[in-house]
Amino acid sequence: MSNKQIAWEKFDRIVHDAAPDGVCTQPWEHRDGKLVYSPDIETLEALLVVPLMMDTNSQTGIRALALDVWLSYELRRAGFHPDMTWPRAEAPRVLPMAVSHLLSAKGLSAQARRELTHLVSKTSGASFSEARVLGKNYAKQVDVVMSDWSSGPELLISTKRMDSSFGKNAANRIEEAYGDARNLRARHPMAALGFLFGLRSTVLDEAPDTAEQLIDLIGKLGREDDAYHATCIVMMDYEDGGALVKVRDDLVPSELSMARFLGHMVNRVLDASPVTRHREARERRASAMKGQGPGGLGSVRTDV
Repeated sequence: MSNKQIAWEKFDRIVHDAAPDGVCTQPWEHRDGKLVYSPDIETLEALLVVPLMMDTNSQTGIRALALDVWLSYELRRAGFHPDMTWPRAEAPRVLPMAVSHLLSAKGLSAQARRELTHLVSKTSGASFSEARVLGKNYAKQVDVVMSDWSSGPELLISTKRMDSSFGKNAANRIEEAYGDARNLRARHPMAALGFLFGLRSTVLDEAPDTAEQLIDLIGKLGREDDAYHATCIVMMDYEDGGALVKVRDDLVPSELSMARFLGHMVNRVLDASPVTRHREARERRASAMKGQGPGGLGSVRTDV
């Protein structure tokens, strides 16, 4: 079994514990008279521990994958269909909705469903391990996606992570992000386009000038008309070889906070789609608007 397969097993276990049987908590709440998205930071921190305990390096992609898994989980918390948020909470990680409907069709026996799922996983074009989206000039592997053939991409989030060597790659990462945003936005102007950057907190002491520049540039990426609709920095505090990660949102400007980012992305998807689409997500947001708060709905299902 590869390191990535081992990591997926651990990620899946953490997400299942956070949402047993696909039942998620209500993410919206009222704060000071405003409707605010409340991210599940505890689950994020648990996911971020996995690649550290496995002692993986950045080249494996597992460190950044922890952010992707969490974002997709948060979209399910928001009420979006679990098969529409990629990567999915189970293999195959990218599955077209039409195929998902086929696998969940009524009258399909358990054995037939297992055989069909196995066939789908082995059939080129029926399922994928990653999502590649065609932009204006080139296809781009996008880390977190919501899409359907009838709507096209509705949400596209790119994630990057930097834990060390801050001065070497910072400028290149931002240049790549800006180019990717223009490429994707030109072909999919209605999609909610986001960028999330995972950054180890040691950058503030080891390379304060680089940290200042990164925070400034990532903020600007979310304000440009031809770049991202929202951007975010996840500031990660941990010791080498440690088994604990703390997410330090207090070290990040409010415009780059996780709460603002997720709230903005969810609202943009809902505002850009017909009222008959994403009913569960609309109901969750509406219930909080009526003053029910984070416990108003209790635990609510993601499978609509």
